[in-house]
Amino acid sequence: MSNQPKPAVEAAFLNVQNAAKYMGISVNTLYVWRHRRQGPPSFRMGPGGRVMYRRDLLDAWLSEQQQVDSRSNPALNPLNKAPQQRERRRAA
Repeated sequence: MSNQPKPAVEAAFLNVQNAAKYMGISVNTLYVWRHRRQGPPSFRMGPGGRVMYRRDLLDAWLSEQQQVDSRSNPALNPLNKAPQQRERRRAA
């Protein structure tokens, strides 16, 4: 018999505490985002209506956030664009 521990099954659904830990943010931040409808998609599961997050949707949401940030997406960095020439005004 091997003394190696069995690999843990990764949950497809995370509760608020585990989702916050997975994302590296506070539980309060996740609740505020949910209240403002700004954060990753969530839903209520079961008779108790526990708030849950799908791991794949968390990953997709995090990826979207990274793509819209100019610091991680060179295409959005204003310093990578050619300077625009100002239009000269005519004297009246």
